[in-house]
Amino acid sequence: MSNTEPTPLETLCESEGGSEIQILPPRLVPLGGPRGMTVRRTLPQRRRSLVGAWCFLDSYGPDDISATNGMNVPRHPHTGLATVSWLYTGEIDHLDSAGNSARVRPGEMNLMLAGRGITHQEFSAPQTTVLHGAQLWYALPDSTREMEHEFIHYVPEAVVGDGWRLSVFLGSLAGSSSPVETRTPPLLGAELIMEPGASIDLTLDPAFEHALLVDRGAPVADGVALPKDHLAYFAPQRGELRVVATDDDGAVRILLLGGEPLGEQIVMWWNFIGRSHEEVEAYRAIYQHEIGLEEAPAPGQLQAAGLPAGDAPRFGPYPAGQPAPLPAPVLPNARLRSRG
Repeated sequence: MSNTEPTPLETLCESEGGSEIQILPPRLVPLGGPRGMTVRRTLPQRRRSLVGAWCFLDSYGPDDISATNGMNVPRHPHTGLATVSWLYTGEIDHLDSAGNSARVRPGEMNLMLAGRGITHQEFSAPQTTVLHGAQLWYALPDSTREMEHEFIHYVPEAVVGDGWRLSVFLGSLAGSSSPVETRTPPLLGAELIMEPGASIDLTLDPAFEHALLVDRGAPVADGVALPKDHLAYFAPQRGELRVVATDDDGAVRILLLGGEPLGEQIVMWWNFIGRSHEEVEAYRAIYQHEIGLEEAPAPGQLQAAGLPAGDAPRFGPYPAGQPAPLPAPVLPNARLRSRG
């Protein structure tokens, strides 16, 4: 799932300092019309905009799709980022402009590296009645953000302990390593499921920032209670983490995310990530032209963005017979900010 807000805000993301542990509440964001899904967004927000290279975290469901219309996101663009789809319940059909067609299923990661540009669509699979999962983005660093797009499907083999189950889909943890190349500074992504009363002691990379996104239950991490649907941020220099599932709150499910601080500023607006107002403006103009809604951007606009003249197509051809693409929203009246 992607950001389908009709009036998205510009977001400047940069690595922040801050307290050793932060508990960050979700923001409810409605996507679409009256029957559209509502997601719980924990990144970006005012108090924190990045965890390593992770820059956008949405969780949703469990939703009865007869009431919410489920996942219903026509073709739309991405630049400079990677999307990670992770489901708990239900299935989603993915199709992109590189010709990749895939079914997203629980416990299986679909990773789409947008690179310099890609478009894709996502719809609930016909047999799905309940949809529940997370959509995660991470920013590509300057060294790889102009790469050609890639699509990777990976099914991690779970590590099982006394009352817990850990599935590492990116990076390494608890003796399990994902072979997936992220094209970014070292990154971590894992799902942890715990039975009531279980505990686990994790050895962490002290160079990483880490975060726990609680989907179910009320776990305690290093003595700090973590509320459901909240994001707990842990600053670098932490080499160990003890997580406990309390006896009276049922099973626990957590997404554990982390990575080396990105060390770069990014400007994120709608589904584009760039480094300046001019870049994002140019990406929007190129996309609008490629889907037949606007004239091609002028060479001067591309030059101002640092893009080569004739920098289209970025988003590629698309299979015929699909729903009409989503038009890009209108840019804000103000310049998209770039802060030092």
